[in-house]
Amino acid sequence: MHTDWDDIRLFLAVARAETLTAASKVVRLDAATLGRRIARLERTLAVALFAKSPQGYALTEAGQRLLEQAEAAGAMLHAATDTLAGQGGAAHRAGAASLSGQIRVGAPDGCANYLLPQVCAQLSEAHPDLDIQIVALPRVFNLSRREADLAIGVSAPTAGRLTVQRITDYKLHFAASTRYLESAAPINTLADLAAHRIVGYIPDMIFDRELDYLAGAGVARVALASNSVSVQLNLLRQGGGVGVVHDFALEAAPDMRRVLTEHFSLRRSFFLIRPAAEPGQARMSRFAELLVQGVKAEVARLEKSAV
Repeated sequence: MHTDWDDIRLFLAVARAETLTAASKVVRLDAATLGRRIARLERTLAVALFAKSPQGYALTEAGQRLLEQAEAAGAMLHAATDTLAGQGGAAHRAGAASLSGQIRVGAPDGCANYLLPQVCAQLSEAHPDLDIQIVALPRVFNLSRREADLAIGVSAPTAGRLTVQRITDYKLHFAASTRYLESAAPINTLADLAAHRIVGYIPDMIFDRELDYLAGAGVARVALASNSVSVQLNLLRQGGGVGVVHDFALEAAPDMRRVLTEHFSLRRSFFLIRPAAEPGQARMSRFAELLVQGVKAEVARLEKSAV
């Protein structure tokens, strides 16, 4: 029985995206054709790889086994490519230092909106053959389901076969728009917050305890809430009230001003999270190294300008 490797590539795309529509954009094939190719693969293997429903394509037990085997084969292929790329002369090795292919980075939307665009734009300029995808989701990424090749998180996971590296600390403070502060009651102590509208997370949608910024501030009510940091920042810019803001996001909101800096300051950390065994280990390690350097430098730069 012969299986076309290209069919395996398409299978991997559907397994990771979980819908034909999303996978078709990755492999640049229309969804109907992609569906026929998956059906052909299932006929060839005489097994159902996916349980299809209106919600998408979920892996069956057989599909999960094939996913593990296909990813292991892909890892071996990438490893062999990395080895061969390093066996040439000095000129060849210099060329091999340039990264290529597609890498998907998952991150919480604060990091994805206010740090990764700058960092990834610089990486793209330095590595023209590299395709970088930024996935911003207000929840923990599932790397075992290949939602991303690597992820940035706000806490270090303790379960799963993962490699975790602390990237850097970052700071958060209360802030509000200049327009709001000019017309609102003075804010000199934390107790003064009781007279102001508070902008923050939707309480039951805080997906990581590290994001529960208001827990220690004595805030009883959040008048304007969102599960998105970017939406919260825009609410504040529109004069919605007072909220906790990343210092690194303030460059994108020059009309905002920090308040209560002597009374309230939070420090959190970003962590880089990767599968312990991943396709293209050397390539991914090099990308991870550059990503960590870039994020660390960008946080330092932006926090300095926020003071």
